[in-house]
Amino acid sequence: MAISRVFRSRGFLVVVAVLAVGGGGVWFRTGQPLEVEILHPATDAPVTVYGLGTVEARILSKLGFEVTGTLIELAADHGQSVKAGQLLARLDDREQRAKLAQAEAQFRQGQAGLAQAQARLDRARATLGQKRNVNQRRQSLVRDGAVSKEAAEDANSAADVAVADVAVSAADLEVARGALEAARAQMQREEALLAKYILAAPYDGLVVERSKELGAAVAPGTSVFTVIDPATVWARAYVDEALAGSLAEGQGAEIRLRSLPGQVFAGRVARIDIESDRIAEERRVHAAFDTIPARFHLGEQAEVLVAVGRAAEGTVIPAVAVAEGAVWLIQDGMLRRRPVRVLKRLSDGRLEVEGLAIRDAVVARPQPGFAEGRKAREKTS
Repeated sequence: MAISRVFRSRGFLVVVAVLAVGGGGVWFRTGQPLEVEILHPATDAPVTVYGLGTVEARILSKLGFEVTGTLIELAADHGQSVKAGQLLARLDDREQRAKLAQAEAQFRQGQAGLAQAQARLDRARATLGQKRNVNQRRQSLVRDGAVSKEAAEDANSAADVAVADVAVSAADLEVARGALEAARAQMQREEALLAKYILAAPYDGLVVERSKELGAAVAPGTSVFTVIDPATVWARAYVDEALAGSLAEGQGAEIRLRSLPGQVFAGRVARIDIESDRIAEERRVHAAFDTIPARFHLGEQAEVLVAVGRAAEGTVIPAVAVAEGAVWLIQDGMLRRRPVRVLKRLSDGRLEVEGLAIRDAVVARPQPGFAEGRKAREKTS
């Protein structure tokens, strides 16, 4: 008897539960509609790629000396424009000038030695010519018996000695030439080293940093000035590799600087690096300004927005409207779930999708309690 009452009680609970569900379903469709924010998909919308980076200069040079020395002159400063070849700085070069003076003296001595050797050779050749003439005459006379045989032999020996003197003088001349070339090379080397005590601008540019002051001891390779070519200022941006496939050189770009948030600078994609950042999985994209800002600051944060085309293949909706590969629509006053296929993820948070029409009323922000057939209407402001 007690058991039958239990079963009857459980049966009653089941009946109550079924009635509750059925009644809830009726209320679900006939009760107060859920108010939701809706949107309509866009078509042929512009597609852009976003990148964040900094203002940089394509041509930037850190200038320093190739020799050790003490700064005795600084002819440029931060923010100054310079011309190619203009003096920027000078090191104390007295010791090097002394070495150059010594090399020049050795060169002059070499010139004098060469002149003397040439003179000795000329004299030896003249003597050889004279001795040969004498020898020829005496050899003729000895056959006629006009001179003695001994005199003819002496003339012949004198001619042979003159030939040897010419050979020696010619060798001395070559030695003198070698010494002169060595002295010339040493002098040119000292001149080249002296030129290294002067630092000049390699091109027309702008000094963006001076890192040393007068009296500072400078080691080879130490940067004294940083110079840029202001005509090469651009924005270097980092773009997610997932969005970078549609980028190409020459595409139009908008550049925004952090210090000037209200201004947009027109530009274009000037270079896309071949090598990507392996850690961040980003691609480096350089956007050149059409007109470089009058006042720029290297390293300033810059935003780059590149126009890569239009979403002609599908419709565009915000990414938050898509949940688990589908969107929720309002059709005939009720919620309907429709699967969509994502064609492209845009950099501004939108998705280009397939499966929607521009007339569809898409729920802007789906909620966890959404279900097929639930009454819904557009939220009014």
